[in-house]
Amino acid sequence: MKQNLLLGLVLLIGVIFIAWASSAYSWTLFGRDLNFMHSAWIFLKGAVFWLVTMIAFLLIVLGINDLRE
Repeated sequence: MKQNLLLGLVLLIGVIFIAWASSAYSWTLFGRDLNFMHSAWIFLKGAVFWLVTMIAFLLIVLGINDLRE
């Protein structure tokens, strides 16, 4: 139990550090910029969009189901 918590904290701190370092400094690989903070922000925006879309779809389906009864 404690090992899982410790491993999770180490991974979280590692990910935060790598995201910060890649945005603060210029990381390039084969001429491409590796900015993990930017890609994480795009992924988060996409996830929020799909979450709101699915909640809206769920509410519409539940409303139609209530009208049928």
